[in-house]
Amino acid sequence: MGLTSRTFLLVLVLIALAVSALALWLWPRAARKGPLAVAGRLGLLVVTQVSVLAVLLVAANNEYGFYSTWNELLGRASSKQVLQPGTKDGRRPPALTVRGQESIGLKGTREKAGQVDRVEIRGPVSGLSMDGYAYLPPEYFQKEHEKEKFPVVVVITGQPGVSKNLITQLKVPQAASSAIMKKEVRPTIYLLVRPSVVADRDTNCTDVPGGPQALTFFNEDVPLAVTDVYRASDAPGSWGAVGNSTGGYCALKLAMTNPARYGAAAGLSADYFARQDGRTGDLYAGSKAYRNENDLTWRLEHMPPPPVSLLVSTSRNESNYEPSLKFAQKAKPPLKVDKLVRDEGGHNFQTWREEYPVVLRWLDKELKELTAPRKSGQ
Repeated sequence: MGLTSRTFLLVLVLIALAVSALALWLWPRAARKGPLAVAGRLGLLVVTQVSVLAVLLVAANNEYGFYSTWNELLGRASSKQVLQPGTKDGRRPPALTVRGQESIGLKGTREKAGQVDRVEIRGPVSGLSMDGYAYLPPEYFQKEHEKEKFPVVVVITGQPGVSKNLITQLKVPQAASSAIMKKEVRPTIYLLVRPSVVADRDTNCTDVPGGPQALTFFNEDVPLAVTDVYRASDAPGSWGAVGNSTGGYCALKLAMTNPARYGAAAGLSADYFARQDGRTGDLYAGSKAYRNENDLTWRLEHMPPPPVSLLVSTSRNESNYEPSLKFAQKAKPPLKVDKLVRDEGGHNFQTWREEYPVVLRWLDKELKELTAPRKSGQ
């Protein structure tokens, strides 16, 4: 029974109700004097509170997506790391596999509203793998557009989190489908993923010395995988990235370290450096210089600015408010940094869900490839 399944939560609710009812029935019998009676009452209280707490914790996990599987909860690695050697004829297998389609209630057929694929990416460069989702716009399936290539936006959720939060909580493909159908943005492929490429470690989209090469996965493997299978544009600067929280740091980092691929990026309630803790371990092998390279504000102060457009979102009561203003202030041409500042708003799904429609329109406007999708062979 899955950790996030509704059946599991329902079973816990029924157990909690049964335990509570049993405790009420037994309480008068335990209301006696003596150590055994006291121990019995304590036992009833503990069992009742544990059962109720289990319901609350599982419900909170389902709402916020902290852990998606029992392996993640127990700290056991569940992400496969698969090297992809070339075949004898010199060709490697596709780095992306479509595992089926995800029903998310889009209004219309795929030719009218688009489609969400469940995908698995196996990185031929980093040797890492990840599952996620890909939203394909309706034009992707229309005969008159069958030879066209489409821009791509990589959407990254926070940490800890699962890629499905981008569908169930933040409604990103739903917002994209609506905007495309209303002609507010161009037909675009949206790849929905989580920031960590290792289930039991928060890698912060960093190439860890002697460890997971997470930045390489996003900068090299993801573009290879998407273009292997989908009609995705490979024009310089035609890709964008966006994310919330840790995913926001990753999105900004992708554009700043790989501007030839990512022409624009947005960080929603993002940090501008990778926080190290028990979940990350040592990301920099003790090197201050390497840590500085992964500090986005330090990069603006000490390295040539990349020719990209960035957007940072914050609110006046968020902890990243002052760092966001400082980051934007440090920007120098050809880099441009726009700000989305709210009077109020928290570090939560509701805030980001409200921001995403605005951000998707901003990304579409800022991406380098401003013309219609290129046709294959052009």
